[in-house]
Amino acid sequence: MAERKSALNRAPQRPTLERLLAEAKTVHVTEAMLREQRASFVYGNAPKGSRITKASAIGAVDRVRLKAEAE
Repeated sequence: MAERKSALNRAPQRPTLERLLAEAKTVHVTEAMLREQRASFVYGNAPKGSRITKASAIGAVDRVRLKAEAE
């Protein structure tokens, strides 16, 4: 199997990326932020031509709950 040359070199320095990653580690995600992300995910993954709207995606996020695993 051929060796991958990219694995033999060190990654380039990316100070901007390192700073952004450090900042991201300190962000506290609220329930409202999670709800907005879930609605965006539902809306973004809806099939083209479906009748799903952003408002209906938000409503679905508030109604649908995951079941806890049975122990």
